Amino acid sequence: MDRVGDRRQELAALLRNRRAQVARADHGLPDAGRGGPLGLRREEVAFLAGVSITWYTWLEQGREINPSRQVIDAIAATLRLSAVEHAYVLTLAGLTPDPPDLETIPAELPSHLQRLLDAQLPAPAFALAPDWTIVGWNRAYLVLYPGVDRLPPGDRNLLVLIFTDGRVRQMLPDWSTTSRQFLAEYRAEHGAQFGQPAQAALIARLCQESTEFAAAWDQHEIGRFETRERRFRPPGLGELIFEQHRLVPADAPGLQLVIYLPNPGSDTATRLGAALRG
Repeated sequence: MDRVGDRRQELAALLRNRRAQVARADHGLPDAGRGGPLGLRREEVAFLAGVSITWYTWLEQGREINPSRQVIDAIAATLRLSAVEHAYVLTLAGLTPDPPDLETIPAELPSHLQRLLDAQLPAPAFALAPDWTIVGWNRAYLVLYPGVDRLPPGDRNLLVLIFTDGRVRQMLPDWSTTSRQFLAEYRAEHGAQFGQPAQAALIARLCQESTEFAAAWDQHEIGRFETRERRFRPPGLGELIFEQHRLVPADAPGLQLVIYLPNPGSDTATRLGAALRG
């Protein structure tokens, strides 16, 4: 299947998933009764969105059709999609500009961005390539993830570490919530890249190596990054509390810089500083 075909299949799966979750009462529809669908029927979505049942059915089947922005907007409203889900669907429908291919963006961190990461000490900071491979870090980040600098690039992907590295799981007291949040953010950012070989290989690998990833991937959760509190329990340091930030350099928009600012109400900065001096 080609790249556009992969996007169509993802769009079809997402529409089916969300249709099943819409509360009928939200549209003034009666309960479907015992044995009936919990969400909306296809013909009900088509009617409420003002599109033909044939057209909507083709969308859910991943057919080779090109829906307009007006059609996608109407379906998004009917399915009660959030703003980030709506944007994701527009991307899958080919109604937003394509990002560069993952393979065409250098994975090596420019030296001036490495200096920026180093300047964040004692705050841990790292850089992500478009496929979420960790391509740069400072010394404080090595305190959180010892040995990440010795991993081969193919194993240094943030999703791979979250879902397959037992040490990372042990360090995250809220692993169940954090892992799904990361996956929702990844999906929101990579809708336009369905069908690219690198992206397809990453998802196939994770589905094979992690049953939890495979189950979460099938849920089609989509979320936008938000600055939030993060907690870590690296060996010998107790619980460290941070505020997570993410920046996109204007001169390297394919990269993301992630910074963990120590919580000012905790002794996180003091303990990190001692670990760095030791």
